[in-house]
Amino acid sequence: MKKFALVIMMMTLTSIQLKAGSETVKPNTAVTAQAAEANALIARLNEINAMDKSEMSFSEKRDLRKEVRAAKKHLREVHGGVYLSLGVIILIIVLLIILL
Repeated sequence: MKKFALVIMMMTLTSIQLKAGSETVKPNTAVTAQAAEANALIARLNEINAMDKSEMSFSEKRDLRKEVRAAKKHLREVHGGVYLSLGVIILIIVLLIILL
């Protein structure tokens, strides 16, 4: 029974992969614009990091810190990410144990 379930799961995953590979993906202009904006922010962060801050006044340093925080926050929003909760991870592990 376990082998049968494993074979069905592998066939399903293979068919999904083949479908995804056969389609052509066109770049989305919104995504490319976000990537360009992200690259500009990363370049600015590197520029700020390379600055000599020992000669700056306290208010200039504070403004740079605010700018860095805002840029990092914006980069996190643009890149997003996949977050799995502990419950989902436990569910996946239990399903893998049952199926395999």
